[in-house]
Amino acid sequence: MIMYKDERNLSMLLDFYELTMANGYIKTGISDKISYFEMFFRSVPDGGGFAVAAGLEQVIDYLENLSFDEEDISFLKSRGIFDGEFFSYLQSFRFTCDVWAVPEGTPVFPNEPVLIVRGPVIQAQLIETMVLLCINHQSLIATKANRIVRAACGRPVMEFGSRRAQGFDGAVYGARAAYIGGCSGTACAVSGRDSGIPVLGTMAHSWVQMFDSELEAFRAYADCYPDGATLLVDTYNVLKSGIPNAVTVFNELKAKGKSNFAVRIDSGDITYLSKRSHKMLDEAGLPEVKIVVSNSLDENIIRDILLQGACADSFGVGERLIVSASSPVFGGVYKLVAVEENGEIIPKIKLSENVTKITNPDFKELWRFYDNITGKSTADVMTCFGEEIDQSEPYEIFDPEFTFKRKLLENYTAVKLLKPVFINGECVYSSPPVKEIRDYCAAQIDTLWDEIKRFEYPHKYYVDLSQKLWDKKDKLLRDTII
Repeated sequence: MIMYKDERNLSMLLDFYELTMANGYIKTGISDKISYFEMFFRSVPDGGGFAVAAGLEQVIDYLENLSFDEEDISFLKSRGIFDGEFFSYLQSFRFTCDVWAVPEGTPVFPNEPVLIVRGPVIQAQLIETMVLLCINHQSLIATKANRIVRAACGRPVMEFGSRRAQGFDGAVYGARAAYIGGCSGTACAVSGRDSGIPVLGTMAHSWVQMFDSELEAFRAYADCYPDGATLLVDTYNVLKSGIPNAVTVFNELKAKGKSNFAVRIDSGDITYLSKRSHKMLDEAGLPEVKIVVSNSLDENIIRDILLQGACADSFGVGERLIVSASSPVFGGVYKLVAVEENGEIIPKIKLSENVTKITNPDFKELWRFYDNITGKSTADVMTCFGEEIDQSEPYEIFDPEFTFKRKLLENYTAVKLLKPVFINGECVYSSPPVKEIRDYCAAQIDTLWDEIKRFEYPHKYYVDLSQKLWDKKDKLLRDTII
């Protein structure tokens, strides 16, 4: 099921240069030249050890509905720079490319292909912006969410960021990505309606202010929701009134046979207030009361307050998650890596004085190696497409930059990560329910060594080129005239 099925015509959500190049491809007679484009990213947000791939479902939805209507064509005609043949092409446009992608929820690493497009260059070029937009945004939020969830050390994290998101698409798709990354649910109601993501809401301070007293407000809320009352205790004073009034109401609920309730602290020194609140609740004979904390949290604050002994049973995280405030750009790029000439694949490379921007050429496979004893992933290897790995033999990996650094892998299982998504423009991939993506994500992250999961200075995960692919890149580097 597509979450929040978008009925808008988004075909024109592209960069204008994609249109000028498309028109140029027709004029120069190369619009049908088969090309290979690859989406990858160069660095992990927040200096982390890995990212979480997300957004593929929305790419599929876009490609399945890609067409250009009269309003689109009328607008382009008004620009006065395009040719009639280009408008005829758009009027009869049909997507016919092949697409491969890493499944959503997969841990991914810099410079390896997350998505590959093969097809006529005019088509592969036109979809660049939407491919990047969908995958960059959701991968960014899923990656941030997973950092926050890991910092919480098993305590549930709810995504509370809709009102701080960058527009309604940012809220809806951000909630989806946060759930994939490991959040237990969201405050975004449409996400519950359309995809089954658990939704949760308690009260705002305005509820408490609407009544003559805090105690009256708490009693009214408990009367409305006696089987799951969460009381916001920081409207006036957490320790002097909030917790004492909550104790009164919870005791009244217990007398009615109820036992599921919590308090939420949304301001102040969370460590101090949560510890004091926990002590007061224990002394009142209410050790079962859960403490929910919120207020501009992120993975660093959560980690610190837990180290300081904060008594928090769950977290609500808003703006610093939904916009990935500490590292708000994912930085995925979409580059040409090969073309076909007379049925032969010709690798292409982009060079730069900035060596980090030099691309890995050719049509590729992406393999992940798992140690058969530990079950942990040990390395990713990019090979030429169709190149096989004999898993009955040891496999030597080496650093593509420092080739003297080599390691022999034995007793391993190598798995191809890229899955067919479109063949000749027809979708052959069924997106799993978002709950299954979330579970898959958690299982795959569990295969990573803890050293890769460090928040600061994580161990660098090996992403290598096969010898055959490295030789092709080395030849292009030597032969290309700058």
